[in-house]
Amino acid sequence: MSQQRNSVRVGDVQVGGGRVVVQSMTNTDTADAKTTAQQIYDLHQAGSELVRITVNNEASAAAVPEIIDRLHAARCHVPVIGDFHYNGHRLLQDYPQCAEKLAKYRINPGNVGFGKKRDQQFESIIQVAKDLHKPVRIGGNWGSLDQKLMAKMMDENAKSPEPLSSGALIEKALIQSVLTSAQQAESFGLGADQIIVSCKVSSVQSLIRIYQELHRSCDYALHLGLTEAGMGNKGIVASTAALAVLLQQGIGDTIRVSLTPEPNQARTEEVKVAQQILQSLELQSFKPEVTACPGCGRTTSEFFQVLAQQVTAHMDAKMPAWRLSHPGVKDMNVAVMGCIVNGPGESKHADIGISLPGTGEAPSAPVFIRGQKTHTLKGDDIASQFIDILDEFVQTHY
Repeated sequence: MSQQRNSVRVGDVQVGGGRVVVQSMTNTDTADAKTTAQQIYDLHQAGSELVRITVNNEASAAAVPEIIDRLHAARCHVPVIGDFHYNGHRLLQDYPQCAEKLAKYRINPGNVGFGKKRDQQFESIIQVAKDLHKPVRIGGNWGSLDQKLMAKMMDENAKSPEPLSSGALIEKALIQSVLTSAQQAESFGLGADQIIVSCKVSSVQSLIRIYQELHRSCDYALHLGLTEAGMGNKGIVASTAALAVLLQQGIGDTIRVSLTPEPNQARTEEVKVAQQILQSLELQSFKPEVTACPGCGRTTSEFFQVLAQQVTAHMDAKMPAWRLSHPGVKDMNVAVMGCIVNGPGESKHADIGISLPGTGEAPSAPVFIRGQKTHTLKGDDIASQFIDILDEFVQTHY
């Protein structure tokens, strides 16, 4: 992380300064205060440090105070961000409690307004933010570029002796749009330490190029995210491919993984993926890691797979309590291995590990703690025995 990059305070969360903040967004109807508050709570419990909600009409703006009050009644004080498009200037002025309760505003320079009203409406939003000491994310998206700016740049590009490709022109326009708007916000009195910028696209290579240029061109805090990443493995892999490259280069202050939820899938999946990206890069720890072998012909039994799943589920269920009583446990590594080839070695490298018997091996499972063999488990209840040892290890070592 660049030491010169601005740090921004969003509620009680510090954005910038070396630690990447995980963000998420609700997909509820914001006007339904009860349901929206519940989803914000669930996202925060999953680890989202900032949660964004849509504020697109009068009903949603009117619901914001109740949403925040419900969260506070549940002892949840996660900063809530309002996402405004087209009518944000009016909603923030007409619903002062909404403007006050939100921790940050997000506006898209392409959707603030059109024609002569654009600058006026943009200034109106910035004035509210300035008066209430609220930070603002100026977030461009290649699906909603400033059409006036784009037309101007296309004309200039057509006259250039070395015109840019359409893709390169869009990238340049997106960067120029957010940086010009950020500088304009500063001219209206908003501090640079109250501005976060983002340029979201759905192409991995394009996102990498854009953020590398943003990192070189400004000192604003940067929000990373591959927009419309998609569903399932496609969305997870694409987001990981893009964000991992940038994070490894020290680029990014907040991140969001924009997954399209599978039917009946929890919205919290995007938070888990964002955390796993950061944890896999060894930038931050959020929960214990489970190392497990993929299985082969030596591990015809499914038992080690079931045990790995049970251990993971057990630790996930315990983490809300462990996070308070044993905070260091987030750095713990647990190994669940399936045979004698790599099992003992991997288990010794872990903080605590178990090496299960493979096909044809003796029906016993050695347990290793911090490199030393401490137990040999046998019988039909190896899983419960190991989980009991794991719980005791956490109690005594963290």
